[in-house]
Amino acid sequence: MQDSAHLLRTRRFLPIFVTQFLGAFNDNLFRTSMVMLVIYGIYRDAEQEATFSAIAGGLFIAPFFLLSALSGQLADAHDKALIVRIVKNAEILIMLAGAAGLILHSIPLLLLALFAMGIHSTFFGPIKYAILPQHLERDEVLGGTGLIEAGTYIAILGGTILGGILVLQRPDGSYHAEWAALAVILVAAIGRFAGGFVPAALPAHDKEIPGFPARGMDWHILRASITLVKATMHIPRLFLAIMAISFFWAMGAVLAAQFPPLVKNALGADQTVATLFLATFSVGVAIGSIAVNRLLKGKVGAQYAPASALLMGLFVLDLYRRIKGWPAAEVELRDLSAFLALPNAWMIVLDLLGVAIAGGMFVVPLYAFLTTTVPKAETARTIAANNIVNSGLMVAATLILTAAVQAGVTVADSLLIVALASLVAAWLGWKLHLACD
Repeated sequence: MQDSAHLLRTRRFLPIFVTQFLGAFNDNLFRTSMVMLVIYGIYRDAEQEATFSAIAGGLFIAPFFLLSALSGQLADAHDKALIVRIVKNAEILIMLAGAAGLILHSIPLLLLALFAMGIHSTFFGPIKYAILPQHLERDEVLGGTGLIEAGTYIAILGGTILGGILVLQRPDGSYHAEWAALAVILVAAIGRFAGGFVPAALPAHDKEIPGFPARGMDWHILRASITLVKATMHIPRLFLAIMAISFFWAMGAVLAAQFPPLVKNALGADQTVATLFLATFSVGVAIGSIAVNRLLKGKVGAQYAPASALLMGLFVLDLYRRIKGWPAAEVELRDLSAFLALPNAWMIVLDLLGVAIAGGMFVVPLYAFLTTTVPKAETARTIAANNIVNSGLMVAATLILTAAVQAGVTVADSLLIVALASLVAAWLGWKLHLACD
């Protein structure tokens, strides 16, 4: 079995791992601080809160849909390490604006910074996966992808917890986020320092895929996106892998958007419970990411994808069943200890953990598949095409969620959307497994 832990001791992997870790940490530190501040400190209406969460998710995702074609072209045409440094410089500037929004309680400024962080992540996204086949051996790519994914979700855990902790309540009942503002700037600066150690990853010169767009830059956003997606999706194995990943992220977008309003309005709990939910989900994906590498013994494959997707759906259904019959809060929102003292509270946490573990087992081999079945010179654009389709379905999912909330569907009932989508993901995973045999 391929031991991936040794990669953490090498310069060909550790700097990109740390840079990605800190980027994900800061994304979630900022987003969690923003959501907690808005949900608990600014808005006082359940519909407004659910709508804000959905809009915030859509704004973060939109740049992936609009700009991924450009980011993929840039990453395949230039030194990926240089792009990492440029992107991390931009993160510092974005977090200065985000910090101002947290201090001033300015929703427009917060949303602007969130949108800018979406752009930042769009240009960094193809690199974190596409750089691995250049720096790692083929039998190390699955392990490296698993470590990246596990590290990302551990970072999400850390950023989520810290973001929840640093939004503080004053004696008069109002909330403030000055410490969170300082933290996002500091983490961005450390991330830029780590990015300086990523080894050069110059453009590869492998044989091009027939039908794939010629290397170079097409600055026309719409044309470049359509060309890239059409060229990638006509290859059956890539089509199945990308669609399966996209359904996973669409399900994740619905869950993540609804965690804070779900906790507050369906479970009658405060921000400490919302933080626990987000943290549990992060830990679960990290566990699943490492576990699937052990099961596959370093060999890229999709044989566990159908069962993993079905398990996700079953855990979501059980979560829905438990939340629908949950007792309402009597007067004040329950804190963490009061929530966990209720019957079946731990079963809700275990359901979330199960969803996340199954999700990690589902998605990690699919990313490794994308980066190892195309020439190295095409990996960034393949990931970019994947990001376009992912973000399109995620935006569609958040729009459907927003419309459903406006039509009177409760946040608990929205879990049924995720359960249904898991059936489609399982079918796609099965088709991919058959295509890989």
